[in-house]
Amino acid sequence: MSASVCCTPVSQIAELLGEESESLLAHTCTKVSKERLHLPDGNWIDRIFTCSDRSNRVLRNLEALFSHGRLANTGYLSILPVDQGVEHAAGASFAPNPDYFDPENIVELAIEGGCNAVASTYGVLSMVSRRFAHKIPFILKFNHNELLSYPNSFDQISFATIREAYDMGAVAVGATIYFGSKESGRQIQEVTKSFAHAHELGMGTILWCYLRNNAFKTDEKDFHTAADLTGQANHLGATIGADIVKQKLPTNNGGFTALKFGKTTETVYTELSSDHPIDLCRYQVINSYMGRVGLINSGGPSGKNDFADVVRTAVINKRAGGIGLISGRKAFQRPMGEGIKMLNLIQDVYLSKEITIA
Repeated sequence: MSASVCCTPVSQIAELLGEESESLLAHTCTKVSKERLHLPDGNWIDRIFTCSDRSNRVLRNLEALFSHGRLANTGYLSILPVDQGVEHAAGASFAPNPDYFDPENIVELAIEGGCNAVASTYGVLSMVSRRFAHKIPFILKFNHNELLSYPNSFDQISFATIREAYDMGAVAVGATIYFGSKESGRQIQEVTKSFAHAHELGMGTILWCYLRNNAFKTDEKDFHTAADLTGQANHLGATIGADIVKQKLPTNNGGFTALKFGKTTETVYTELSSDHPIDLCRYQVINSYMGRVGLINSGGPSGKNDFADVVRTAVINKRAGGIGLISGRKAFQRPMGEGIKMLNLIQDVYLSKEITIA
């Protein structure tokens, strides 16, 4: 399948960016130049992974992931993630559009929205796997945090096996680690073993590299989205065998210095990054092996300005050197037609030849 043509003019994208338009579309990264990065293109799998220890079966499944949907063969990814029924409670997630209690509609949205893949729980994907696994790549998210325990606890535990992902025909598996939490040591060990098993069976691996520690949020700032902390989380994800890392868009920096823990150096903040949103995101990219482990950013919760928000996130990710966006609630918490429009708008940012690497 060849890449689609961008249907959204850059002028409309600029309009959605509003006052930030010039800053985001004209910025040049001078801290870490684009020439030092491994940037997405149609030859992504050959350039990045054929020199690695990934098997032929892993390469084939990663190629299937990058060769599907409107962004096929561009090196970019648009993924629909719907695991919020467990992570954020089904009622809270699907009340805005109850149609998505039905797994069939989740996969239909990903297909009609031109996504590279759909990522969801074992329950959702297994219920419709014989109908859809050959029509769109499946990513089985095998661990989750559940919210029914009282008082709430925050931990990532297994809800499915790697073998179940393989048997349903998934091209990749996904997992979350809460880096910084007291449970993170166990989670790192569990996910490391699971990712190794997934690679043995020929599937790709995607890690949600999230931070979780109450001490990371102070009266002044929430450092759960600090570039230095999230960058290190990405680096740990790459270390344990993630082929792709998922991370929240950085909103600030200096978590290590403000919280007075870990190790860092002034050069991180003066020579490798700045306060500009694209430079902050580029720091996440360079921690992902200079882009060899592709960075996808999350779309975040739904709100009042979803179309503008996803365009902003996609522009920052693309211009920083990331490989795509994984956006769920903004798409499925609205009528399907609007959800498709949202996903296509994200994809158009990556298809636009006028939006280049900063």
